[in-house]
Amino acid sequence: MPSKSSARLAALTVAAVCSAASTLVLTSPAQADSVRIHDIQGTSRISPYAGQQVTEVTGIVTGVRGYGSSRGFWIQDPNPDADPATSEGVFVFTSSAPRVAVGDSVSVSATVTEFVPGGTSSGNQSLTELTRPTVTVLSSGNPVPAATTIDRRSVPARYAPAGDPAANGSVNALPLRPSTYALDRYESLEGMNVQVTDARVVGATDPYTALWVTVKPHENRNRSGGTVYGSYGSQNTGRLQIQSLGAVADFPKANVGDWLTGTTAGPLDYNQFGGYTLVANRIGALEQGGPERETTREQRRGELAVATYNVENLDPSDDSFADHAAAIVGNLSAPDIVSLEEIQDNNGATNDGTVAADQTLKKLTDAIVAAGGPAYEWRSIDPVNNADGGEPGGNIRQVFLFNPERVSFTDRAGGDATTATEVTKVRGKATLTVSPGRIDPANAAWASSRKPLVGEFVFRGETVFVITNHFNSKGGDQGLTSQYQPPTRGSETQRHQQATAVNAFVQKLLGTQKNADVVTLGDFNDFEFSETVELLEGDGELWSAMKSLPRSERYSYVYQGNSQALDQILISPSIRRGDFTYDSVHINAEFNDQISDHDPQVLRFRP
Repeated sequence: MPSKSSARLAALTVAAVCSAASTLVLTSPAQADSVRIHDIQGTSRISPYAGQQVTEVTGIVTGVRGYGSSRGFWIQDPNPDADPATSEGVFVFTSSAPRVAVGDSVSVSATVTEFVPGGTSSGNQSLTELTRPTVTVLSSGNPVPAATTIDRRSVPARYAPAGDPAANGSVNALPLRPSTYALDRYESLEGMNVQVTDARVVGATDPYTALWVTVKPHENRNRSGGTVYGSYGSQNTGRLQIQSLGAVADFPKANVGDWLTGTTAGPLDYNQFGGYTLVANRIGALEQGGPERETTREQRRGELAVATYNVENLDPSDDSFADHAAAIVGNLSAPDIVSLEEIQDNNGATNDGTVAADQTLKKLTDAIVAAGGPAYEWRSIDPVNNADGGEPGGNIRQVFLFNPERVSFTDRAGGDATTATEVTKVRGKATLTVSPGRIDPANAAWASSRKPLVGEFVFRGETVFVITNHFNSKGGDQGLTSQYQPPTRGSETQRHQQATAVNAFVQKLLGTQKNADVVTLGDFNDFEFSETVELLEGDGELWSAMKSLPRSERYSYVYQGNSQALDQILISPSIRRGDFTYDSVHINAEFNDQISDHDPQVLRFRP
């Protein structure tokens, strides 16, 4: 996935598209308005007044946002119409800090604008706004319109209508059906004062003071309290993002499974980081109830333990080495082989041509020893500078760590960033021509993406082939709340090509030695039910061991309140037929103080 920090920081630099407002604070009465808020909002996602000037639109101020690039305030008509499809609230974009207060009765003359957070190329829905406003304060201290409750009864089980084929799948012009579709229900409340009560947290507090709750506590729940994303048709309609209009210091530091007890209330906004968002001027009390970080069992004498762990752009300047070491030694019980993803070069994001990562790896392996773990050795291949995607200058790559007291690595010279390893037969067994080696690095499937690394290991006299991967990210895909339904997942085209290439290599191994033990693992940036994984599995050459877990436990990553599987370990038939155990070790994704946004995975089997 795109890194949370890069996505959020980019948003902070987004230029406002509306000009500064002229705000007048007057006390004289205004003329009766001819256009009301529900007329402006209309019965579809696009205002019938879009692009037009409206005058003397009245309402009560329900929230004020005086920070960021979207300064303004929300108003709501205290006298609603009888149509459930028309919202009674709207955002007034002022550009500069607003000169109104909650409870003010105001009259606004402005231009009706449809603003698309993230830009039109994002595919996001638009937010109806009043821009370039002239604001007259009519009176102050008025009661705020009562908040509309969002709960499991009011949010439909169906997520979104199918988009109009004549509009490239857009739902924008479709009439809202708030009793039928969840997205239509939220849209019918856009800009209004809403509330949730006793809501369980399904997405931990992030560094940008946002978290996710569910108003449907039984919807695809897992034992941690999260909400599992188990198919493309199960978008989990009860998820709702919570942000705050108050001080950052007052925002709760919540984990998945905690609760916001009592009432959380404020205007319902829409933004590029998850769509519909309750921007709270009142936040419920945090009640902790989430799980503790998990610890997997230690491998037994005859078991080989293989793990995958995305350490999120680790470089020598980071302060998380001791924490990662403690996780590998303690929570993962020191696996025999650890596949690491997102190891950066020796100076991280400094873009000066450095590609070696020996300092990064020495710092990590030294920290593991200091934490009481084994003296791991490592194998890797430095990439061509800036050729593998990720943070510019960082040169992320996959790396094998292995415990030489338990397993040996078969080194065969000649592997480099551009040389492909091949499969040969020696004394009836499959072997690699170079080890470690890269799989088909010249294939266009790996353009600006990480090339898979394969190594040949020996455990108790048996050879095991391990392929570590980090597939193309989901960056650029349309979000679940996109105006296009179903949303387009354009990034998966490259992942499909990558999966096909890896499967072809596994076919070579199994075609040379039918009973070869092959472990294919890493951050695949796709789900266990996805076509990417189906292509990896092929005609039975591999199988995602994530599927051996109960459906409620199939996750390694939490994104926008959905617990989902991006990190997986796939196994060849010889391993699947044997005695194996699989564990998704939840130590990061559900916690606000995470050291990575991914949970590691551990496979144990007897070669």
